[in-house]
Amino acid sequence: MSMKFRAHDTFFIRKGWLSKGMRNVVANKDVFITKDKERNPMDVLGIGANMVKALRYWLQVVNLTEEPSTGQRNQSLTEFGELVYKQDPFIEEMGTLWLLQYQLAKNKEDASAWYFFFNEFNMMEFSREEFVQSLQKYVLMEQEEAAVRSLNDDFSCIISTYVSRSKYSSVRVSPENNIDCPFGELGLIDILSKVGNNVVYKKSIPAPEAINPWVALAVIYEQAHGRKEISLTSLLSAPSNIGKVFNLDSITLLEVLHHAERTGLLRIVRTAGLDYIKLIEGYNFIDCVRKYYEETARW
Repeated sequence: MSMKFRAHDTFFIRKGWLSKGMRNVVANKDVFITKDKERNPMDVLGIGANMVKALRYWLQVVNLTEEPSTGQRNQSLTEFGELVYKQDPFIEEMGTLWLLQYQLAKNKEDASAWYFFFNEFNMMEFSREEFVQSLQKYVLMEQEEAAVRSLNDDFSCIISTYVSRSKYSSVRVSPENNIDCPFGELGLIDILSKVGNNVVYKKSIPAPEAINPWVALAVIYEQAHGRKEISLTSLLSAPSNIGKVFNLDSITLLEVLHHAERTGLLRIVRTAGLDYIKLIEGYNFIDCVRKYYEETARW
């Protein structure tokens, strides 16, 4: 599996981008490749050439759209993308953001730095240098190659994804430029200390009630890969599972599982030697996402 770095062209996901992207893909599946004067992607989307490239990348990375690897590179909504587009087209629900976070953090091939940050990088407090050095070692271990500049740019983009720019910019950010990434609402990274240019960041643990039970179940069912019993250790520390992609510690994970238990789809089993969960058969990722939106619509 090859890894990708800096494919975003330094542009993080801006508010409204994913909605605009989905809307335009539905209206015109070749929106990103049309080159005629009437339908130039930059004019249609109202963003610059590099931003167009970044948006095309981000839509696929968070699994809202897909495009064939050969032939006409038209985009279409994925099954998950169709659900989001139908139920939460403006991405206003926190559950949608958590689901997008899951898609992003598990994408080892196309969002390699994000995958590494959430799944392999175990420092809770870190500087840019510490992250980039760790990522360099990881890339070498995976027998891949990447320029240090690309890894640095990926770190900057990760920080911009989760931390409001007003927090880390020493220059006052004008309202016109203060377009933060919606993922910042998840509160997964914060600034611990800042002395001059030396910034120490920290991974933050979300409140258990921030994660809707059906969102948690969607991740757990997909990562179960058909298994009916999964240990709590696996849920907490296996790559791409709920503990890693959502920055959970054991106490928060248990609280999230207790909330999920009320749906009747999951049961926590405490034994002397091994704590695990039992899943009810017949559900998958999409079923749980659908249930999440059904429940949200009732409110």
